[in-house]
Amino acid sequence: MDDDLVRKISTHPKYLELKSKRSAFGWWLTLAMMLVYYGFILLVAFNKPFLSQRLGEGVMTVGIPIGFGVIVFTVVITAFYVLRANKQYDDLTDAVRQGVLK
Repeated sequence: MDDDLVRKISTHPKYLELKSKRSAFGWWLTLAMMLVYYGFILLVAFNKPFLSQRLGEGVMTVGIPIGFGVIVFTVVITAFYVLRANKQYDDLTDAVRQGVLK
């Protein structure tokens, strides 16, 4: 890639805004995922009796829906990121592209 083009992109105000917004949002999602995942792992490690309680007369325990919830949470925050990327980040990327290539 041309060094001049790299310099133009890296100093463009919309690129700096994009980089800042995307990084901040990514860190918040990372924190949320880590809390949910490690919270579940800590629950498995330190409160097995709670997770092994049966739900009703069948074989399902409390741990199964909680584990499923961790998986669903991952899908939901991924979808949330994709929606935000399609609405905000793509617009900022287009603004950078138009500003640099004009």
